[in-house]
Amino acid sequence: MIYHLGKYILLMLQVFRKPEKGKVFRKQLFIEFQNLGVDSIGIVAIISVFMGAVVAIQTAYNIDSPLIPLTMVGFTTRQSIILEFSPTIISLILAGKVGSRIASEIGTMRVTEQIDALEIMGINPANYLILPKITAAMLINPIIIILSMGFGLFGGWLVSIVTNLFTSQTYIEGLQSWFDGYSVFYALIKTVFFAFIITSVSGYQGYDTKGGALEVGRASTKAVVWSSILIILFNLILTQLLLS
Repeated sequence: MIYHLGKYILLMLQVFRKPEKGKVFRKQLFIEFQNLGVDSIGIVAIISVFMGAVVAIQTAYNIDSPLIPLTMVGFTTRQSIILEFSPTIISLILAGKVGSRIASEIGTMRVTEQIDALEIMGINPANYLILPKITAAMLINPIIIILSMGFGLFGGWLVSIVTNLFTSQTYIEGLQSWFDGYSVFYALIKTVFFAFIITSVSGYQGYDTKGGALEVGRASTKAVVWSSILIILFNLILTQLLLS
């Protein structure tokens, strides 16, 4: 653990140097916006809609007392999606989709000696390959999470349309009740940290790959596992710091 932590820190020191060519960095940044962000919107939308619907149904079924208004369905759905589901669960899903892609891409370049070729050409490969990914993810992931929140709340509203558990009006009233803008700010802060974890850890696992195709697969698996573990750990730490 100490060995890999030291190598990770040294790699990050190389990553966060000023890019040698700003034009090349900006071009690569927009490519990563597409690869890491836009390509993930589809799966995020589908999962968010269905999870919002499930949360709304489960909340409605568990309201047994007539003293509890049905507006609590909208309130509970909103809080669950904004505080935990969208920033944390979606980040775990992105760790599997984006993290494995980054690790396999950089790992393949390592085992095929493309990274060695960049070093011979006098290019800082860590900065060239990893920094655009980290920057792009930290900028676009909050946008994806905001979209996820919207899709999740929309999924809960669909339940009011297709079932008789509660009405659309009571659901919308619940969404508007006791809203605190800080909860959205808290979710986006977590998202930025999680984006950095996913891209930096996955980049490290790919950059540290040795061997052949089999090791690339192992690096991809390690990237997903370690990113997920660190997301859960920092979720606890950030929740304690930001909500206590």
